[in-house]
Amino acid sequence: MLIFILLLVFFLILFLPLLIKKVERNLELFLFVMAVVTLTSSHILGPVPLWNTGLIESSLIEPIKLALATFAFGFLFRAFRETLKKKIVSIEGKIGPRLFASLLIFSLGMLSSVITAIIAALILCEVVSALSLDKKYETILTILACFSIGMGAALTPVGEPLSTIAIAKLRGSQHDVNYLFLLKLIGVYIIPGVFLVSVAGGFLRGGQASKYESLSEDYPETFKTIAIRAWKVYIFVMALILLGTGFKPLIDNHISKMPGQVLYWINMTSAVLDNATLAAAELGPNMNAEQIKGILMGIIISGGILIPGNIPNIISSSKLGISSRAWAVIGIPMGVTLMGLYYVVLYIL
Repeated sequence: MLIFILLLVFFLILFLPLLIKKVERNLELFLFVMAVVTLTSSHILGPVPLWNTGLIESSLIEPIKLALATFAFGFLFRAFRETLKKKIVSIEGKIGPRLFASLLIFSLGMLSSVITAIIAALILCEVVSALSLDKKYETILTILACFSIGMGAALTPVGEPLSTIAIAKLRGSQHDVNYLFLLKLIGVYIIPGVFLVSVAGGFLRGGQASKYESLSEDYPETFKTIAIRAWKVYIFVMALILLGTGFKPLIDNHISKMPGQVLYWINMTSAVLDNATLAAAELGPNMNAEQIKGILMGIIISGGILIPGNIPNIISSSKLGISSRAWAVIGIPMGVTLMGLYYVVLYIL
């Protein structure tokens, strides 16, 4: 009975945001309600009570770092955005367009683990708006940069909700879970991947275009927008921590018994589903390192394939006006190629 309820909630979480716009717009509240339902069901029907003081304390404290980072860097970015825009064209002219594209993609990917994926995506939008290149090239550049940001942000708990949730879910396990745990576990795979994507971006070059023929976003964010975004990030992460604990019976009895290779390909669903939600539903403290790698790498890589898969995708496509079809034309072949390459590295070599 409990497993049936958990599976039902799982599929509701996966598909309702895709089917109902109101749910998508209020995703944080929806996930919080689902988390309460899941935890309460597991508490009543499960063998181990899950509602406790430790869980409540963890759900209140864990999201603070990411929310504060989002808030602080949002204000800093707002203060310096005009200065940043003025420097962009000058730097590109000095170092050349190909090297500039590579450095931009690589830098945003690495910095996203410190300044958060949200701020990295906002910087990307400003840079692309200032370049005035043809729309097709700017679309490719944006998508490659979002792949890079989504990969790099997963290396620390302040990078994005996925990494925050992963650290929270794995605490108390057999692994030494600390601030640098994800960097040590998957950094050797992620950093070369970010470099590979940046090199691909450097080989591409679009022609100059008028402002009306290129992607453009020129609206500074208000203080209210920045504060609301930080609050939503806090609620979002808190809901996912509660949700992940509620799925504990499903994780322990079923998901934790799957091999890493299977979990890797299953998580290609991250292309259309929120990656942090998948991490909350799948990760558990009883998993070995190979299973954790399989889950995380599958989620991280496939998160760039389509717009709903990752936070930077959603922000960039919305601000720059990139359609779902235009994203898919570039994102699908890029994502499938990366998934294949990483499978060879992880499980064949």
